Amino acid sequence: MQKNIKLSLILVACLSSLHADDAKKVVLEPLSITSTAIKTDELRSTDAVEIYTQEDIEKAHVQNMYEFLNSQTSIVATPSYGNPFNQKLDMRGFGNDGYQNIVVTINGRKMNNVDMVPAMLSSISPSSVSRIEIIKSSGIVVGGDGANAGVINIITKQSNDKEISFYMGTYGVADASFYMGHQGEKLSISASGEAQKSSGIRDIDTAGNKDENKFSTGSFNLSYLATDALELSFGASFARTDVIYGGSLTKDEYEDNPMQKSSGGASHQQYDNDVLNAGVKYYINDNLSINANINQEKKKSNFVTWSSVSNYDYKSLSASIDYATDSLSVKVGIDGFDGDRIGSSATTSKNNKAAYIMTNYKLDKSSFKAGYRFENVAYVYDNATTNLKQDNNLYGAELGYNYLINKQSSIFTNYSHSFQAPDIDRFFSSGVFNGFIDPAKVDTFSLGYNNISKNNKFKISAYYATLKNEIYYYKDPAGISSAKNTNIDKSYKYGIDLYDKYIISPEFSLALNYNYVQAIIDKEKEGSDDYSGNKLPGVSDHNAKATLGYTPNKFSTIALTQIYRSEAYAANDFNNNLSQKQGAYMTTDISATYAKKTWEVFAKINNLFNQKNGLWIKDDAIYPVNFTTTAIAGFKLKY
Repeated sequence: MQKNIKLSLILVACLSSLHADDAKKVVLEPLSITSTAIKTDELRSTDAVEIYTQEDIEKAHVQNMYEFLNSQTSIVATPSYGNPFNQKLDMRGFGNDGYQNIVVTINGRKMNNVDMVPAMLSSISPSSVSRIEIIKSSGIVVGGDGANAGVINIITKQSNDKEISFYMGTYGVADASFYMGHQGEKLSISASGEAQKSSGIRDIDTAGNKDENKFSTGSFNLSYLATDALELSFGASFARTDVIYGGSLTKDEYEDNPMQKSSGGASHQQYDNDVLNAGVKYYINDNLSINANINQEKKKSNFVTWSSVSNYDYKSLSASIDYATDSLSVKVGIDGFDGDRIGSSATTSKNNKAAYIMTNYKLDKSSFKAGYRFENVAYVYDNATTNLKQDNNLYGAELGYNYLINKQSSIFTNYSHSFQAPDIDRFFSSGVFNGFIDPAKVDTFSLGYNNISKNNKFKISAYYATLKNEIYYYKDPAGISSAKNTNIDKSYKYGIDLYDKYIISPEFSLALNYNYVQAIIDKEKEGSDDYSGNKLPGVSDHNAKATLGYTPNKFSTIALTQIYRSEAYAANDFNNNLSQKQGAYMTTDISATYAKKTWEVFAKINNLFNQKNGLWIKDDAIYPVNFTTTAIAGFKLKY
């Protein structure tokens, strides 16, 4: 491994020395927001937003979408109990269950699951992504159930690009991906795919076997302009993952050698995902259009270790009428979702039906946003002896205002009332029905400032959120017999988000993403435990990411990234009294690219200084995460 890392360092140095003149000029400007109901740009948005382009994603040279979110954005991504292909996301202080408070979409299709399995972003090849838009503490009107912390919208490419990429790295990592697209006057078509494998890093047994993994993904999209007024679209995608991941370690084991096997053994999961979607868009006139999309998604999760197989069948429909002029935009829509998880002895369903309206009005330097959503969420549980049903009527609302101070700066404020209906796992504990629980409801107030000039993009926002019935898993310290899923009566969160991208000179640039968060349990008593006044476990006060870019010439780019998260209470430490805390997370990454018109070579080293990082669940239950130095090197061909 050390030999491969040395070769990567040599390649980085070589790439930096090539043609060390003729640096290219970079100019910053407001980016458009394309995935929200009302199209606008980041300077006039009434929300706190982050936008990352295809160029940003390509320069990062990440192995999956989780790595990009964790290293380049305000999102925190951690492997779910060690599983690198199903990682948990957090934003704005929702902690270990933050992923259930973020709606994730790809081309408008919601990726969130009906149970506690996180959205599988490893099914998306980074090479196929055009842009990522993160809408903070907003998005409930269009995104719906779960958009308490916000929405992550991922949009894939529709272009004439044609490219192939390969890389290899330490620990037997190998990856190959492609994208092929064509855009004509009538027909647009694209296909992409990726295959990746790793020989593993951690031991899983005494025979020297490792936590190896592999995955493959593929997608196909087509749109056809049948007439000047009618556009038809169709898409299909698949993902196949096969992953072995180690169990938790004690603190002594973790500090001695995080690569060693766990006394609890390892887990082996195979996860298949197949999606079909079709859409139609009809332009009534220049201002008015009708849109409709249907999706079918089938998944199969096989935990080989425990001979546990679950099949998922999701069907969704969305339709809207869109009206847009230079000053007024209105979107009226409906959503429907039917989700079944079919196990060996029971079927559990979660069904959502919703209607919404979103409006945006521009008057000179002012922009106004207002929206409302009504959603019914119904549950059914069927087995040989039991039939359980429950439904909830929920509503979401958004109000926002943006004032354009001048051509490069603006202020905004917004209010959001959002909700999270429980997933189907929340009604059970250790396979026993623990009762239906209440949906979480959140009121969030935000205030922000944007300044975007040619050399500097600066954003800062502050927020305060009050929560009722925040959902969590209560585990009685005296024993698991009292464990159950339930609600925190009252809680609140507040924080500050800061983003700054500064073009220091034609050669140097600096990007900073910093988040300060406080997540407090205001009132909650369960059994003999009183959590009132405690901090929500798993939430770090400080989350900072900085990237220094160096462009010595128009062909070469070098980036040095530093990531830091402060310590927190372990994920299960609601009493805030365990002897071991979640350790601070720290890693330093360096990458280099040398690109000509039709090809590029690149190298990247992750965790350059070999920092140990882990996910603390409780005392002596630590899952190693990004705990050793790794490296990749490869090339991309464009034609």
